[in-house]
Amino acid sequence: MKEAGVIEAAVVGVPSRAWGETPVGFVVLREGARDPATIMEAVNARLGKTQRLAAVHVIDEMPRSHIGKLLKTDLREEAVRRGGID
Repeated sequence: MKEAGVIEAAVVGVPSRAWGETPVGFVVLREGARDPATIMEAVNARLGKTQRLAAVHVIDEMPRSHIGKLLKTDLREEAVRRGGID
């Protein structure tokens, strides 16, 4: 998604009443990048029906541990906090 202005991206599974778990994406964007809906549409066009993202959230930076490991648990908690997934 280089053309969309995505610097970094991650996907986590979040609880869903309908599916048990559903994928949600997080992206760090360059200034003036496309909106998250456009990014989600482009990504979902390349994925199978059961792999498609339920949402894409823009964040300033990915949460990392002191050794630089991506903290997906923090992303999962953020997705649940933002709500709107079912």
